[in-house]
Amino acid sequence: MFDHFREALERLVNRAAPPEERRALAADMRETLVRARAGLHDLRDGLEVARRRLAQEQRELETVRRRKALAEGIGDAETVAVADRFEKHHAERAAVLARKVEAQEAELELTEREVAEMTAALKGAMAGAGPAPASVGAESAAQREVEEAIGTDPSPELDAMRRQREREARDEDAARRLEELKRRMGK
Repeated sequence: MFDHFREALERLVNRAAPPEERRALAADMRETLVRARAGLHDLRDGLEVARRRLAQEQRELETVRRRKALAEGIGDAETVAVADRFEKHHAERAAVLARKVEAQEAELELTEREVAEMTAALKGAMAGAGPAPASVGAESAAQREVEEAIGTDPSPELDAMRRQREREARDEDAARRLEELKRRMGK
């Protein structure tokens, strides 16, 4: 996605395309930027889910350790053995989730920088993508049109994408609950 953006940016900045194509390139670049910003939201959401799963796993690990200590205190070797097995399981899961959170944080940071660079590059290109002096009148209207398209706030599009994701998540949750209810009812 970013490579396509960079190629379009280069063609726009170098004026390697006619005015009509520059308009299309700028619109395509804006769409790419909107998708990248939506991707940032997805990354943030995924990171938050991973953090919650890690916190839950750490709570489970602490619970198992506490129960193991209580079992050791009363000399219940069978419960200690079971708790030891669960302690290892939860410790492994917590370690994996911690690495996952770390990797997602790094990916989010990298993507945020790339989106910031894309935004700055697009704004710079639009500021410098003015027409050549020989055709000022013909291209200035096209340039204003492109700048207006680029300068619009992408938040309505992001909001629509967010609402769509939330709607799909609610539908999936409802379907899952219905299946669970059917399973409990024996159907």
